Amino acid sequence: MSTGSGNAVTGSSAGAAPDRPPAAPAARRTAQEAGERAPEHTGGSRRFDADALRTAARPYLPPLLLYGITKLVGLTVFAWLLEHAGDYRTKAPRFGGGAHWWDVLATWDGWWYLQVAQHGYDPKLERLGGDGLFTVQQNSVAFFPLYPALIRMVSAVTGLGPYGAGMLVSVVSSFVAAAGIYAVVKTVAGVRAGTIAAGLWAVAPGAGVEWAVYSESVFVALAAWCCYCVMTRRWVTAGLLACVAGLNRPTSAVLIGAVGLAALVTLARRDSRREHGVAPPVYAMLVAPLGLLGYVAWVGYATGEPTAYFTLQREGWAHYFDYGAYTLRVLKNLAVGHHDYVFAFDVPDVLSLQLVLALPFLVVLMLRKRPPLVLVAYTLATIVTVLGTQQMFGNTMRYLLPAFPLLLAPAAALNRLRTGALAVFFCTAAVASGWYAHYVIFELGVP
Repeated sequence: MSTGSGNAVTGSSAGAAPDRPPAAPAARRTAQEAGERAPEHTGGSRRFDADALRTAARPYLPPLLLYGITKLVGLTVFAWLLEHAGDYRTKAPRFGGGAHWWDVLATWDGWWYLQVAQHGYDPKLERLGGDGLFTVQQNSVAFFPLYPALIRMVSAVTGLGPYGAGMLVSVVSSFVAAAGIYAVVKTVAGVRAGTIAAGLWAVAPGAGVEWAVYSESVFVALAAWCCYCVMTRRWVTAGLLACVAGLNRPTSAVLIGAVGLAALVTLARRDSRREHGVAPPVYAMLVAPLGLLGYVAWVGYATGEPTAYFTLQREGWAHYFDYGAYTLRVLKNLAVGHHDYVFAFDVPDVLSLQLVLALPFLVVLMLRKRPPLVLVAYTLATIVTVLGTQQMFGNTMRYLLPAFPLLLAPAAALNRLRTGALAVFFCTAAVASGWYAHYVIFELGVP
């Protein structure tokens, strides 16, 4: 198990030793030296850029290859299960059905994203009346604009339809996310553990939405690289990435908070303040929340109600922070085999229950690796937000998918295995993920 680069990464580490320069500059010097020699042999700056790019990209090939193959196997099993059951043919195209198995990947939330990409927003609050669970008509402004904007842009550039553009954005973003997870875990636990972590994200519970018309892949790509930038003291880039993430999902609040906390701790320590300066961390803190706050403010302005976004989430989708009351109610019901709660789905709920029970162990094992503060804050805030909010409990697997630092300890543990044993593990997990990470979410529940 390789953990030698764990705590020297940044001054914002939890309980870290005094700051030392990170490993990244050495890698950059290596790439620079390789590039500086290129003109002697090629006589051109264009060749220099290509060589530097290949040198920088080479370490990412193994984790991306593992991720891609593992995802492809899981998707193939998912397609086979869909065709074997055939249930999707009898469902409405908007609600888990379609003419072909791949149409399922653009249903539920995917349908809303495609509507925004094609038609834009129609911001309004329509009161339904009554005192039931839903008292406001669902509206597309509940879905943040970055992902549908990317769909529209890619569709215009490539000529693909909205569905093809959405899938392309998600798949490409998933590889960017896998590369970011590799970079983060490699910095803390070593190269091989980083590669394993990228593979684990492909088979994580809820991973079926990574290659679907959903925004998770875009968000995790931004979150992983944002955390890496904080770890390697690229504060300006970290602030910009957190700002862009705020245009993608409301849960970006946890990423924004983690960046802000890491920046505050850096400014509070004299040594790190001298090394980092004051302006870059302050910039990150100020810029990070602008995307999220800007979109929520726009929804309030467009609808004429300042709190319209939160009203829509609470009364249109029954999603709101209730300090864990709903989660506790679900756990008590599942413990005795009852389903006396809203949004009950047998199989997804049981799988999500197992993940929730594993969370304390995953958190403790992660903390034993002494990761940087930004990873700890981001992960714990994600868990508190997910478990403290009333939403579909069966989707806990998907909602926790962005908490990629939880993969740190499993990746470090699997790092002890020989290559043959690892191959058997990933082959088995890839096949199984076609069911628990894909089919269960899309066909046995509501993703």
